[in-house]
Amino acid sequence: MDKSAEKYLEIKKIFESNQNAEKAAAMSKYMRNLFDFYGIPAPERKEATREFILSVKENKEVDASFLNRCYADSHREFQYLAVDCLLAVKRRLTFEDIPKIKSYITTKPWWDTIDFLCKIIGDIGLRDVRVRDLMLEWSKDENIWIRRVAIEHQLGLKEKTDTKLLKEIIVNCLGTSEFFINKAIGWALRDYSKTDSEFVREFICEHGDKMSSLSIKEASKYI
Repeated sequence: MDKSAEKYLEIKKIFESNQNAEKAAAMSKYMRNLFDFYGIPAPERKEATREFILSVKENKEVDASFLNRCYADSHREFQYLAVDCLLAVKRRLTFEDIPKIKSYITTKPWWDTIDFLCKIIGDIGLRDVRVRDLMLEWSKDENIWIRRVAIEHQLGLKEKTDTKLLKEIIVNCLGTSEFFINKAIGWALRDYSKTDSEFVREFICEHGDKMSSLSIKEASKYI
């Protein structure tokens, strides 16, 4: 048995020993029954896997085979663990890692993993200018989750936000009735409004006729 398989089985035992059927049913229902759950809330999951994540940080790399096993598992907690591993070493990930990250974005996609994977892309973007053109490309992708990552990848960057890029990406994504895109547009603008509210006001003034009511409502929350 290879090491990635051993690690996977070790974590599986930990999850199984902490499973809660009642919470699992509630969590699955909240996620529209798209995934199975062990029923382990995030704080408990993070505590149960704390030592493992620390070892990932210490090794300064992630075992791709292990991540693949996590994404192949039917239980959502394993996908959360894979994302936690990537976040633990995000500063060591490079532009060349993005194709692999993209494969996770498009595997069992839903907002609960997408909204963390976007942070990894954003962090790489701070170190590699090639991410800019890639995000513009992603903003036109047919896959809504790829587009959502493009919209959200600069969340939390504050003064480091490339506003020209943010504007171009959002404009590329306007004119849709897709909830997860319109929500992301509003969220991205709302987040940046804490840094530059005038930018958001001007954006709404210029493009409000093409924005959904949801996007405008979210974007206007703090202005």
